[in-house]
Amino acid sequence: MTESSAHSEHAAPISDPWPAPYASGAVDATVTVPGSKSVTNRGLVLAALAAEPGWLRRPLRSRDTLLMAEALRTLGVKIEEGVGPDGTGEAWRIIPAALHGPATVDVGNAGTVMRFLPPVAALADGPVHFDGDARSHERPLHGVIDALRVLGARIDDDGRGALPMTVHGGGALDGGPVEIDASSSSQFVSALLLSAPRFNQGVEVRHVGAKLPSLPHIRMTVDMLRVVGAQVDEPETGGEPNVWRVSPSALLGRDLIVEPDLSNAQPFLAAALVTGGRVTVPDWPARTTQPGDALREIFTEMGGSCELTDAGLTFTGTGRIHGIDVDLGEVGELTPGIAAVAALADSPSTLRGVAHLRLHETDRLAALTKEINELGGDVTETEDGLHIRPRPLHGGVFHTYHDHRMATAGAIIGLAVEGVEIENVATTAKTLPDFPRMWTEMLGV
Repeated sequence: MTESSAHSEHAAPISDPWPAPYASGAVDATVTVPGSKSVTNRGLVLAALAAEPGWLRRPLRSRDTLLMAEALRTLGVKIEEGVGPDGTGEAWRIIPAALHGPATVDVGNAGTVMRFLPPVAALADGPVHFDGDARSHERPLHGVIDALRVLGARIDDDGRGALPMTVHGGGALDGGPVEIDASSSSQFVSALLLSAPRFNQGVEVRHVGAKLPSLPHIRMTVDMLRVVGAQVDEPETGGEPNVWRVSPSALLGRDLIVEPDLSNAQPFLAAALVTGGRVTVPDWPARTTQPGDALREIFTEMGGSCELTDAGLTFTGTGRIHGIDVDLGEVGELTPGIAAVAALADSPSTLRGVAHLRLHETDRLAALTKEINELGGDVTETEDGLHIRPRPLHGGVFHTYHDHRMATAGAIIGLAVEGVEIENVATTAKTLPDFPRMWTEMLGV
């Protein structure tokens, strides 16, 4: 997105701007972060394709996950929301059924829904139409569409390689080997792997093209497939580089506990760094495939320290923020929050390896550059990232472009800069419902 197109997208504000709270002192708080969107939506898909009912405990209830659940319901899957089998905690009971059309799936602007569900729809009996927000029509989907056609699916997209489109499910899919270029989104690979156990021949996905972004998300997909009984051969365990093989098999119904969303913990950890305070996030896993776990190392390098105990992760800031030169290719979704912190640092930062962010909920590189600079910053786009030279910032409206991570990035800056207002802070409901309340409670406002 160019700066001019970025400007046109926020010409008409969605609602009154939200005054980002300014931190008058060091934060000292415990913040319970809701479940992972990535784990919740993968868990829903795998449970829907299983041969028996399963449970998803502590699921995230957000726009993206509710869109996924509703889409699966339209295909015939039964999802009951209530408490877990032991009578405690929120849980969803997923009861698989024969997938069927005709159906219409609203993807919103959720990459996981628009990419993970077309392979599922190919297994349904009947046509499944996909559509969503205006921005969803601009996000790349060609990798999934082209691959499904090679694997035996019939799809009408009028040659766009994007939404809207219709998948004509035939009740089964041949599967087999397929080559894709997933350099614009690792979700292309995950989409094919998640449904592959139900393909007649399984699948062999071979990535051809530039370096794959967001590899931790593919590792998450592989780990979760193995938990439900799938056989997966992958590069991480000695397999061929950039090749993933999934054998056909029945999937087990599991009782899965969803980890906290570590990427959504980012603004709260950033608050400790920015204010020289302390924030504890309970239930932080000792081992995880979530990209957000990289925050422990990145934010420590930027001036804080962390301790992982049975109580969770406690992150402590020193009151000083250092610039960083870092390749975020595997953890690109953390870029907006890191850019916000870097704009407040005592030395320049270079964020690399994230050219693919131009294709996310918005062109995040153009949006971050424009919004930070309009507050007095000095950010320039590079070929694959951002160069950030800290400058004294001033208040103003920080636009979000319907992007939840832009909204939380603006809130981070608002901790240290008086008068920052977030346009359409409600967009955080995409993955972090009730963010404004959580933020003000953390600050004791």
